[in-house]
Amino acid sequence: MTRKETVMPWKEKTLMSLREEFVGLAVQDEANLSDLCRRFKISRKTGYKWLKRFRQGGTGALQDRSRCPHSSPGRVSAEMEGEVLEMRAAHPAWGGRKIKARLETLGKPTPASPNTVTAILRRHHEIDPDEARKHQPFQRFEMPQPNELWQMDFKGYFPMLLGGYCHPFTVLEDHSRFLLGLQACPDETYHTVQKQLTDIFRRYGLPQRILMDNGSPWGDTTEVPFTILGAWLIRLDIQISHSRPRHPQTMGKDERLHRTLQSELLNQVPLPDLPSCQRAFDQWRYEYNFERPHEALGMLPPATRYQPSLRPFPEYLPPVCYEPGEIVRKVGMSGKISFHNRIFRVGKAFRHQPVAIRPAMVDGDFDVYFCKQQVAQISLREHNP
Repeated sequence: MTRKETVMPWKEKTLMSLREEFVGLAVQDEANLSDLCRRFKISRKTGYKWLKRFRQGGTGALQDRSRCPHSSPGRVSAEMEGEVLEMRAAHPAWGGRKIKARLETLGKPTPASPNTVTAILRRHHEIDPDEARKHQPFQRFEMPQPNELWQMDFKGYFPMLLGGYCHPFTVLEDHSRFLLGLQACPDETYHTVQKQLTDIFRRYGLPQRILMDNGSPWGDTTEVPFTILGAWLIRLDIQISHSRPRHPQTMGKDERLHRTLQSELLNQVPLPDLPSCQRAFDQWRYEYNFERPHEALGMLPPATRYQPSLRPFPEYLPPVCYEPGEIVRKVGMSGKISFHNRIFRVGKAFRHQPVAIRPAMVDGDFDVYFCKQQVAQISLREHNP
């Protein structure tokens, strides 16, 4: 018989069979217990434990024993467990921390630790481990005061039961995570966004700055990122910023909001048409702003940290004015200006509008401003585009 044939296939043997074999050898008259423990790769203490159990109860005593304590004075009551499961049923996407915080806000009995709430959910198969591992937080940054920065974007559109598509438009306040707008839109055009923003501005005032991505209707190209919508916002004295191309984490809060909207509403409720979408959006937005605990806010809802802006929305656009003595040019139909007998592209978003040309840090370079925002840079050291 070869050595390969005499080697015991340890990995194929069950733990119970190894224990039975060990004690079977250990009870022999000439057994060397230390040597057996070494061969079975267990400590002498463990070997004596299994031998003692075998002598007291035979092979049945070699089964693993329950490690549960005989009494559990801190065990969660049936009432607490019921409250946890009821809250989970109402909010299937909420985890242990949110459920515990919301139950405390409502004055209901709750376990002492969020981990206990999570354990209850796991015990009742309310948490999918594979799905839970996908939920990794974005890196967070935060503006110090409300309305210093808003983020806006369209969440990916989805088909409705009765036909057509809904394009959810979201506007999020950075400091408080207050959801200023969640609108069910039929498209993603400039006119649709302008109408929705006008309603939001009338209710909450104007922000200092708005962050948006580079897609339509707020982005054009990386070279000329401004659109008609952007020009309108600049006229309202709102600074606009664009996220880095192919870096969605720049708008991490809005991206995270979209994941939450998907898991807590869109995955739960079938929506037949735009009016139904808007009713569901309005209800969920109220819950998100005033009831739902937010982990980044110390488990408080966003409304506890938000105040409307003190900058009112003007019903009429203010005129475009510059300081006396500044170099001003009018943008032509093609989005270009003439300067020092050369033609420079500024952007079609500003056609028929005056822009100011100001010297930059380098000789021969100039910054082009529309109202208070720099929209281009030109150089007399370069050839015409």
